[in-house]
Amino acid sequence: MPDETLIAYRDSIDNIDAALVFLLAERFKVTQKVGAYKASAGLPAADPSREHDQVARLRALAVTAKLDPEFSEKFLRFIIDEVIRHHAAVQR
Repeated sequence: MPDETLIAYRDSIDNIDAALVFLLAERFKVTQKVGAYKASAGLPAADPSREHDQVARLRALAVTAKLDPEFSEKFLRFIIDEVIRHHAAVQR
């Protein structure tokens, strides 16, 4: 016999996961444009100053959202590293 409460929680999690995937897809569409622009303008793939500012901003948002800032930084770092990898590939 299925647990209706657990099913409802899991349905919500599934919806949130889907939203996250679509949000990440949109973010990467924009970062691909940034990568193409950087390549055409002769700009470096990485921007450590921007990355530092973004990490600080999102850590603060995490605190406000009651999310572990360490987790949010790790998650953002993963995304940033992937974006830089894409940008570097465009520049080759």
